[in-house]
Amino acid sequence: MEHSDAIGRPLRVVSLFSGIGGFEVGMRKAGHDVLLACENDPAARLVLGRNLPGIDVAPDVTSLAGLPPCDVVTAGWPCQDISLAGRRSGIRGKNSGLVDHVFRLIERASVRPRYVLLENVAFALDLAGGEAVRHVTTNLARLGYRWAYRVLDTRMFGLPQRRRRLFVLACRDDDAASVLLEGVGHPALDLPADPAFVGFYWTEGTRGLGWAPEAIPPLKGGSNIGIPSPPAIWDRTAGTFHTPELRDAERLQGFPEGWTEAAISLRNGDRQRWRLVGNAVSVPVVEWLGHRLATTRASSIEGRPFPSGAKLPRAAWGGPGERSMAVDVRREGSSASTLGSLSEFGLSIGKPLSRRALSGFVARYEAAPLRKNAHFVHDLRLRSVA
Repeated sequence: MEHSDAIGRPLRVVSLFSGIGGFEVGMRKAGHDVLLACENDPAARLVLGRNLPGIDVAPDVTSLAGLPPCDVVTAGWPCQDISLAGRRSGIRGKNSGLVDHVFRLIERASVRPRYVLLENVAFALDLAGGEAVRHVTTNLARLGYRWAYRVLDTRMFGLPQRRRRLFVLACRDDDAASVLLEGVGHPALDLPADPAFVGFYWTEGTRGLGWAPEAIPPLKGGSNIGIPSPPAIWDRTAGTFHTPELRDAERLQGFPEGWTEAAISLRNGDRQRWRLVGNAVSVPVVEWLGHRLATTRASSIEGRPFPSGAKLPRAAWGGPGERSMAVDVRREGSSASTLGSLSEFGLSIGKPLSRRALSGFVARYEAAPLRKNAHFVHDLRLRSVA
C-alpha cells in the first residue's frame, strides 16, 4: 500500500501530553504543521510557550472537548503507572489511564485523524503481561485503525543516550507496519569495544547500574521516590566520574541548549528542568517517524501469528478483524541508523561526583551480586577516598 495525498503537503498535527515539545519539534523538523498542544504541567507549558509561541496550548486533556481537523494525533502518555521505576499499578492507574482520553477524542472527531502515534516506556510490553499495550491496540482496532508497535532506541538516531521507548502507530488507511517497522530486520549495531566513556546510574548499584559504553543510560524524570537525578559518566582515560550538565542533557534529547530555561524561575528550578528533560520524547526519533509518514511505502512487513494470551513480542502489527502478527527484531532503529557516541558529542566538563556519592555507590555495588569491571572498581575506590 502506498501513501497518497500526504506527499507534497504538510500533515496537520495535534499533540496530547506534550511535555516540553519533543513531538512538536520533531514533527516540525519533518516538515509538518502543529496546530495544537495539550499539557497540564505548568512548568512544561512555560517551556512550550517560550519556544513554540505559534502553537496553542490547551491545559488539560480531561477537559478538552474535541480535536481540530487534523491528520495526526501524537501522545507520549504518562508512564508513572507502567514504568519500571514507577508505581506499576498498570494501565488503570490514575496517570497512565489518561490514555483513554486519546480514544475519547478520536471517537468524537467528525473526521478521524489518519494517524495516531503513541509513546511510552518499553517496560509496558512486560508489566502485567503487556496489559497496557493490549489495551491500547484493542482500542485502536475498535476505532478502525490498523496498528503496529516496536521499541526504538534514541542511540540509534545519533544521540549517545541509550533510551528504549515503545512507539505505537495507528493508520486509518495506510499500512502501519510498513511505516513503523522499517529497519527491524537489519543487524544490530556493534557497541564500541574500548569506550573512552561509560555512563551509569550512580544512585543505583544493587540490582543494576545502567552500564552504557560511549553513552548514558536513559535520562529520567524521576523514580518511585520522585527525585530526578542525572546519570554519571566514567572517564576511563582520566579515571574520574562526573555528571552531565543540564545543557548537555537537553542536547541528549535532541533539543537546543537552553530549551528549558523558561522553568528556571520556578521553585527548585534546576530540579524541575531535569524532570522535564527526563520525561521528554527524543526529537530525532520523532523526526524520523515524521518523515516516514510522508514517504511512499512498499507492502507490509511479514509476520507470524501469536496467541492472544502469549507473552507479547518485541514488535507486532494487527488491526480490525485481523490476527495479530509478531515480527522478529534485530535492530531498534532504522536501516540507516548510526550509533551516537559520547566521545564525539562534545560534552561540557560536568560536575564531579562527590566522595560521599562515590563511597555510597561503591559500597552498594561491591555488595551486589553483579558482574564487576575491575578497572571501574579501582577508579571508584581511588576517587571515593581521594
